[in-house]
Formats: sequence, C-alpha cells, structure tokens
Amino acid sequence: MTVQDTTADLAAFTRDWQEWHSRQEERLADPHGFLAVTGLHWLGVEPERFPDAPGAWSTGPDGVVVVLDDGEELVVDGVAVRGEHRFGVLPERGGVNAVWGDAVIEVAKRGGQDIVRPRHPDAPLRTGFTGTPAYAPDPRWAVTGRYTPFDAPRPTTVGAAVEGLEHVYDAPGRVEFELDGRSLSLTAFPGHGPDGLLVLFTDATSGVTTYAANRALALDAPAADGTVVLDFNRAANLPCAYTDLATCPLPPAENRLPVAVEAGEKLPHERGGA
Repeated sequence: MTVQDTTADLAAFTRDWQEWHSRQEERLADPHGFLAVTGLHWLGVEPERFPDAPGAWSTGPDGVVVVLDDGEELVVDGVAVRGEHRFGVLPERGGVNAVWGDAVIEVAKRGGQDIVRPRHPDAPLRTGFTGTPAYAPDPRWAVTGRYTPFDAPRPTTVGAAVEGLEHVYDAPGRVEFELDGRSLSLTAFPGHGPDGLLVLFTDATSGVTTYAANRALALDAPAADGTVVLDFNRAANLPCAYTDLATCPLPPAENRLPVAVEAGEKLPHERGGA
C-alpha cells in the first residue's frame, strides 16, 4: 500500500468517525433528548404532582395513572387526553412519551419502578451544551475480536447510576479480543438491530479522562465465523455522564478492562472534562 493509499484510508476513517460523532451530538442535543430532562420522579401509590409536568401521578398493580386538572391536556399517541388517563403496566426499559405543549413527558419503567421524566427544550443543560470532547480517531483502536455465544442467555444483574437501582440483562455471549498485546474479553448485552451487541465497560482512563462509571460500545452482528469489530473510537458516553437524572446501567464486574482505552468520548464538559 502506498503512502497516498494510507493517507486516503485514514482520511476516510476520520470522516466516518466525525459523521458518527456528529450523530451522537445531535441525538444528545435533540429538543427532547437527555439534556432536556428536568426531573426524575419515582411514582408511588399516592398521587403526586411535579413542578415540571401536568397532573397528579401514581402507580399500582394496574400501572401508571395520571389525573389531569381542568385545562390540562396531554397528547398520547397523537390523541389528546384530559381528566384521568391510564398508561397501563409498562414493560421494563419500555415507556411512552406524552406531549405537553413544547415538552415531552416520558413515562417509563426502570429497574422495576415506574418513573416520570419530563423533557423541556429550554432546560439549561441542553441550551448550554457545546459538544462532547473526544480522543482523535485512530485506526489502531479498531480491533477484530471473536464472539462466542453462551449455551443459553445468562441473566446478568448490574448496578445503575442511581444508587439502589438494578438492571437485569440476558447476556447472549462474550467477545474476546487483543489490545496492546493483552488478551481481553467483554460480556455482551443485546444491542440495536438484528443480532447487534452492546458492551458496557470501564478502563484505566475511567475517572481520569473519561467518565468514571461506564462507556458503551455498540457492535454490529458478528459474522458467520464469529468475528466482530470493536472500534473503541466509537466508545460513547451514556446519558448519566451528563446528568444525574439518568438511570444508566453499570458494566458487569468482568468488563473492567485493565488497560487505558485512549479512544472514544471523553469526560463531558458538564462533569468538568477538559
């Protein structure tokens, strides 16, 4: 390969990474993205009102209920609702977004508990967002590993950014790879898309130049022979890296890498990152 070929390949690699990073920023800064969240409200059996959402909210065996006052209205699945509205029993990690004026009221279940999490476009965290620092992309951090499925998915309990909360994932397998001459592995969780995978991890940069609790790396579906590419340049922050109003899962204990992965997104400015 000529110098020109190498330079062209690096330019294409960098351009692809920049497009990925721009998409990350756009999702984060969406008018109703995680930077727009203004509250994390845990529901109980007694109806309760919140300053950033309409109505009185409660939950019980039949799921989440809101009772709206006269003049209050939510739009749920395109339909305006008034008075009492029953959201029903929500699935774990599922939810409904109800529209309230220019805001969205997220109604969801996390760690077995029902929550209301309003998202307002004028939230200071969102309006003040200037982007996320990241390491310069480098092809050496894109490595090929091998995915080995477990005989059966393994229920894996992990902690959360919110103290006392737990998440349970059915881990389908493990990815083994080499980095800086060391043999390493990561337990994988189900990802987005058919057979996609997600790995949550920490490494020796965590709490130094990257967010202490976790980073996430999405993997495409493994090839027929089990090979899969781990491009750590695309190691991404989860919402909890920016706000305490997130319930993000923590990595399983075995996903604490003993090497410094100087790639991907760094500690956000919102947490004191450079």
